[in-house]
Amino acid sequence: MNDRVKIFDTTLRDGEQSPGCSMNLREKLDVARRLELLKVDVIEAGFAASSPGDFEAVKAVADRIRGCTVASLARCNRVDIDAAFEAIRNAADPRIHVFLATSPVHMQYKLRMTQEQVLEAIAEMVKYAKSKCSNIEFSAEDAMRSEPEFLAKAVEAAINAGANVVNIPDTVGYATPSEMREMIEYLRNTVPGCNDIELSVHCHNDLGMATANSLAGVLGGARQVECTINGIGERAGNASLEEVVMAINTRKELYGVSTNIDTTKIYKTSMLVYNIIGRTAPMNKPIVGTNAFAHEAGIHQHGVLANRSTYEIMTPESVGIKVNQMVLGKHSGKHAFEARLIELGFELSPEELESCFAEFKKLSDKKKEISDSDLEALARNRTPADKEEGFVLERFTVQAGNMTSATSVVVLKKNGELFEDVALGDGPVDAAFKAVDKIMVPPEHSFETYSTHSVSEGKDTLGEVVVTLRKSDRLFVGKGLSTDTIEASILAYIAALNKLIKFSQPVLN
Repeated sequence: MNDRVKIFDTTLRDGEQSPGCSMNLREKLDVARRLELLKVDVIEAGFAASSPGDFEAVKAVADRIRGCTVASLARCNRVDIDAAFEAIRNAADPRIHVFLATSPVHMQYKLRMTQEQVLEAIAEMVKYAKSKCSNIEFSAEDAMRSEPEFLAKAVEAAINAGANVVNIPDTVGYATPSEMREMIEYLRNTVPGCNDIELSVHCHNDLGMATANSLAGVLGGARQVECTINGIGERAGNASLEEVVMAINTRKELYGVSTNIDTTKIYKTSMLVYNIIGRTAPMNKPIVGTNAFAHEAGIHQHGVLANRSTYEIMTPESVGIKVNQMVLGKHSGKHAFEARLIELGFELSPEELESCFAEFKKLSDKKKEISDSDLEALARNRTPADKEEGFVLERFTVQAGNMTSATSVVVLKKNGELFEDVALGDGPVDAAFKAVDKIMVPPEHSFETYSTHSVSEGKDTLGEVVVTLRKSDRLFVGKGLSTDTIEASILAYIAALNKLIKFSQPVLN
């Protein structure tokens, strides 16, 4: 059996569709480029038939990514399959990923189809997809709650119709590791032709076993694992790419397989995704959390100082965690600046490069040392080429103290016109936000989260602020970046309000 496990990343599809994790086109391309540098085997770029925006995102990823297979999800119908193929047809290696549920509860209540109808649909639609594209994956949705005998028939139907990969998802996070391994082994031993294609696993984390179930699938003979960066995804999330890969890498003697992943790119990819969705890694998150390689207990510290392997089963360097060094300074030119950003995984348009370089020069006047973290923050927060219309910050002032109410005057610009207002608040940020509210007059919403963190080390570090607003079941994330935390806060709040206002505006026919 093949001793290499392919990594199928669905951050841009399953991960992105979870609440609060949506990305715009530029952000999706940034993630796709970083996944390519990470050397994942397959990027599932989205669900092309779900919306015009998703179609354009899948197409953009397929057109630009050359080092990976690019897949689009499709239901078992011709409209979805046609949309998927049109979106990915220019990919270096296009894949159509067709799915249909096979569990009794899904067939009865969602599909309202009999077993015979499901088998016919699988055979017909996989064959139709195969007429469009040579690389076809079939997923039996809710496979782990399916009757094994029927699941075997569904897998056989997909293989006979031309599927190259068959995925066995634990769609609702119900399975245990022993059950997952037994199911993969059962299919390999039961279904004719099953050992001639790749079996895949796709596990959700509702009971906290997504990574364990994925690895059990590998032990059972699965040779593709579907996962997401940081484990983001619907409900409790998906199997975490970094956990699956580092488990395989660290326990080679147990799993007897390898992946193509460049593990030294894991940390930067993880941080990029966290920053795009406006979140930070939990301190105890395996592999990438702030405490993943921290040792406080005296006995642990003594052991690590004597030999790191006493308490560390992998090194920080193996996942790309290292101390940032100064990479550029105030006298650096645009060519060196652009070259370093490309090395870090960012490809900017001429307009974006010009804007980003101008911000770099401003930062160079404020900071003595510019680190990779600073450069990545500038690139993440660059002005989009397709900048949405809305308010922008022109200037602000604040007056605050511990014995008086804070006062803020804010001036915003929109379509060349200036708007100014003043407000009192419980602190400078609150006062500034209230002044912004007076100008922008946002629709009713709730304030979900406000977080700030330093981008790099030192007193002169950039501060990155993330503001999340909620309206009904939609979240709107805004980010701001500045050496002045108040300015970063205002920028983040304005960005979130612009998205909220645009979403709330009625669509005119």
